[in-house]
Amino acid sequence: MKRDPECPGRPELPPPSPISSSSSSSSSPLGEEAEGGELPPVWIFGYGSLVWRPGFEFTSRKVGFIRGYSRRFWQGDTFHRGSERMPGRVVTLLEDCGACTWGVAYEVRGEQIAASLQYLNMREAVLGGYDTKLVKFHPQDKDTEEPILALVYIATPQNPSYLGPASEEDIAAQIIVSSGCAGHNIEYLLRLADFMRYFCPQAEDKHLFSIEEALTSILPCLYYTEESLEETASVPQKSKG
Repeated sequence: MKRDPECPGRPELPPPSPISSSSSSSSSPLGEEAEGGELPPVWIFGYGSLVWRPGFEFTSRKVGFIRGYSRRFWQGDTFHRGSERMPGRVVTLLEDCGACTWGVAYEVRGEQIAASLQYLNMREAVLGGYDTKLVKFHPQDKDTEEPILALVYIATPQNPSYLGPASEEDIAAQIIVSSGCAGHNIEYLLRLADFMRYFCPQAEDKHLFSIEEALTSILPCLYYTEESLEETASVPQKSKG
């Protein structure tokens, strides 16, 4: 039984440590007992902060992707990475038949199932505005030939925190000034970009990396402006006479 580290220094995957859902498959891993009365394992796919901070105990994890979705910073966050006054921007999934989204799938078994789903229902659904869906997860490793049915949380345009599309520059500018109880919105963006860079180097995510690029181009300007203001404030003003 494993649990994720509280706050890893660099992007590092954790060591191999009733919910209603709309299904994209005819079979469901939830609520069906295996032989002997034991629930079969449940897989949970994460594509945002879950890739580095699942927050629940799990049995194993796999890096991989799901097809038919693009990751977008279109969901507002007034709790984890923002506030009511200055909402942050976090990711959700947009249906896109030609795309795929990379992330991490966590396997939970036995008592881990109820505990993880209860935790995620509060973290993602109640506080985040996300709904659940079942998707086919394709592991990065070649050991598994068949895709794995996994639970995923998706924020739809119908939820009150949904912000929708904006330019990469506008999203970066909003991220720079937003912070919530889980930390600064900048950390969220950079950790997600680092995950893709280190664990999925072969994959492309133009939306994510364009926002990261826009953010890094804005930050020096902000630093220069603040430094100039401090220097101006320290210069003695000539008295008018």
